[in-house]
Amino acid sequence: QVQLVESGGGLVQAGGSLRLSCVASGSIFSIIAMGWYRQAPGKQRELVAAITSGGGSTNYADSVRGRFTISRDNAKNTVYLQMNSLKPEDTAVYYCHTQGSVTYRIPEVWGQGTLVTVSS
Repeated sequence: QVQLVESGGGLVQAGGSLRLSCVASGSIFSIIAMGWYRQAPGKQRELVAAITSGGGSTNYADSVRGRFTISRDNAKNTVYLQMNSLKPEDTAVYYCHTQGSVTYRIPEVWGQGTLVTVSS
């Protein structure tokens, strides 16, 4: 069973940077795609960024493209979200996620979330 644990959230001023980390348990990390979602108060959860299992392909929400970078280190079972030029509207709880794998019978998993607050 995969477990995801996020860290790195906090309070930052507008224009600042934060790096979120998500460590996955288990030995299957390198074969699963990963993503970061966020949910702001009163809003639906939305996809922020995603990365394929090998890290060769990424995609981003329009609202963060050019400011955020998703990456992964399969040797450390870790996926990162580097967030630069932060804006107050980036304030949200950020969740690490994997859709798992039907082929390898790995279920969908969410992390517990880490709060990012951007002050103006």
